[in-house]
Amino acid sequence: MLIYFALALLVAIIGLVGFWYVQTRNVEIARYEVLQTDGAIELRAYPPLLVAEVTRTGTRDQAVRAGFGPLARYIFAQERGGEKIAMTAPVTQTAEGGSWTIRFIMPSGSSLEGLPKPSGADVKLTELPAARRAAIRFSGWWSDPLFTEKNAELLAWMTKHGLSPVGEPTFAYYNDPFTPGFLRRNEILYEVKG
Repeated sequence: MLIYFALALLVAIIGLVGFWYVQTRNVEIARYEVLQTDGAIELRAYPPLLVAEVTRTGTRDQAVRAGFGPLARYIFAQERGGEKIAMTAPVTQTAEGGSWTIRFIMPSGSSLEGLPKPSGADVKLTELPAARRAAIRFSGWWSDPLFTEKNAELLAWMTKHGLSPVGEPTFAYYNDPFTPGFLRRNEILYEVKG
């Protein structure tokens, strides 16, 4: 009986991982060109990115949770007319002064003129300029201790390679909250000069 239970559990786990894999492969990921790779760290060139953004205060965790709702309502046309906008990855979060800017990247081929206008002043559409960014990729649950550890690794690598950060780090979340930690893709990115 125990063997049947173990086999059923294994089949269920494989099924869930397979479902997650198929779902994540259907989400467009922001384009970039890899300029240099060193293990989990990459130097990337990003084209201009069109984003929908909101600003929130609080801790990193509080702000991203509070910012996700208005952005999701915008892309899923819950508070405006028009068609839905496809979800993309990652959702990003950057500290700016005493607040956080949370962004959804718009699908490739979008234009400011072609996107539906947000229903209120909370969600803003803007274009981020092309930039070189250093990025470290890692899995795990979204936690401040993990981000602190990975941020230190990325900054040490940048120093070693003569790259100076421009501004604050950007946290990038590629998965929904239900994805198991070991399957998550998280990143920390810095725009760089040098």
